[in-house]
Amino acid sequence: MDPKDLEAEIHPLKNEDGKLQENLGSQLKKEENLKGTPQQSRLSRCRTAAFFLSLFICLLVVFVISFIVPCPDRLALQGAWRINYNTAVTYDFLATKDINRDKVQDVLFLYKNSSSSNNFNQSCADEGFASPCSFVAAVSGANGSILWERPAAQDGGLVLCDVAQPRDSGAAPACILVGRAGSFIAVNSSTGETLWRQPSSFGRNTSILSPLLQVPDLDADGAPDLLVLTQEEKEVSSYLYSGSTGHQIGHRDSLSVDKTSDFLLYVTRAGAHYILLSCASSLCGRSVKDIYEKVTRRQSPLRRDPSWEDMLNATKHGLFLHSPGAISHLMNVPGNGGDDLLLVGSEACMLLDGQELAPRWTFGVAHVLRKPTLGHYKPDTLAVVIENGTGVDRQILLLDLSTGAVLWSQALPGLPGHPPSASLPTADHRSAFFFWGLHELVDANQMEPRDSQHSLYMFHPTLPSVLLELANVSTNIVAFQVALFEPGRHAAYILLTGPDSADAPGLVSMAKHKVQDLILSSRVVRLTEGVTDSDQAIRDRLSRLRYRSET
Repeated sequence: MDPKDLEAEIHPLKNEDGKLQENLGSQLKKEENLKGTPQQSRLSRCRTAAFFLSLFICLLVVFVISFIVPCPDRLALQGAWRINYNTAVTYDFLATKDINRDKVQDVLFLYKNSSSSNNFNQSCADEGFASPCSFVAAVSGANGSILWERPAAQDGGLVLCDVAQPRDSGAAPACILVGRAGSFIAVNSSTGETLWRQPSSFGRNTSILSPLLQVPDLDADGAPDLLVLTQEEKEVSSYLYSGSTGHQIGHRDSLSVDKTSDFLLYVTRAGAHYILLSCASSLCGRSVKDIYEKVTRRQSPLRRDPSWEDMLNATKHGLFLHSPGAISHLMNVPGNGGDDLLLVGSEACMLLDGQELAPRWTFGVAHVLRKPTLGHYKPDTLAVVIENGTGVDRQILLLDLSTGAVLWSQALPGLPGHPPSASLPTADHRSAFFFWGLHELVDANQMEPRDSQHSLYMFHPTLPSVLLELANVSTNIVAFQVALFEPGRHAAYILLTGPDSADAPGLVSMAKHKVQDLILSSRVVRLTEGVTDSDQAIRDRLSRLRYRSET
């Protein structure tokens, strides 16, 4: 045998021990390589310590934020609130805006009194007015607290809010108030501070026509400007004012119109701005560019619409067309590619194409007392609310704006003093409609309603055979509005009541009521037979409605 094999056979364990020694030596070398140098070991320990220290600091910060620093209190929203002013009068003006930036809409309104509320203790003399004078007040939509109020005019007139100021001024949008006694003032809508104040140039026997119009920037100062229409004897005139300073732009301009019952600012599809006025049974118009260039004798960057200019030049005094009966109301309505024009006359309602002014449809009416209201009866399809007739014969009509067809109608007796209807978009792309009527729905054959109490009714197109009577009001209603106070969930109506004459001061009240709370306690009015749902099921269904903003 080979000596090596013989040695292995005689001493087998000795050979295995040798192999084990070799394997053990190689394993120790590997461990030493893994452990590395002492410097590398210290670095590893430092990294571990840094990681645990960072983790400890993070946990400490979370602990401090969660348990030591108090969380801000959630804004407590009141479903209903009311504020009162004694021996005061008020005006038909309401506006909603988030003034204190709490994501809840607040309310702006106008009242006339000798002094403000006890929270501010401001008097008319503080602003140079005789007592009593008109105050502008901002009220929190969350709880009804007064955010600010201040004397703004000797006697209330026209108010226009959300008028932008020049960007470099840093001022919040303004509320512009044109007083009936010659004052012209702009206040910061967030604080109530005076931005500017100018005397007006209206004559003593001049009446200011509503509304106050906001036109594009004419004097190139970075802010939109203002257009005021007035009536003096048998002449309608226009005045232009700077929206950033209140200074008059140019001089007075006569519009060659004897009288107008309504007017509006209209933008054609070519981007030209025109003032449209009702002239008896005709429609009259003037371009804002022409008015500016006439009163200033300077060129304006505004546009003219060639097709409209042809119609103006072809007729006397800017006469566009003849309508069926005297025109009482004009309205802009969204159309394909631009706004269309709705005319409400004494004999019919007519929708005109926004560019050619050709009738799209005509709907005969007996007597439309108030300006129509827009809403959605079908999803994403505009409808218009027409209040046709007065007293016991009054009917609520919902017309499809694209065709003029009647979508829904209901006899709802009402009084001339009732506020106009309102609508609020719902999450299903329809609208909830709100109508004022008499407390008891009476039959048309009855001579006179038994009860003259104002009642607010709610209607939603998903339940066409049901009305909900939300509230009853026995005092004189001056202004009414339905608004979305919180996105998606907090819809409410605001009601301004007060004396029906400015010569007899009395109690003025501003109140807010949450619609959902009113629905739960409402009276269900069934318009037709066959509605199988219980009253409570109907209330529950409508109380679950969610609302959306107009934009």
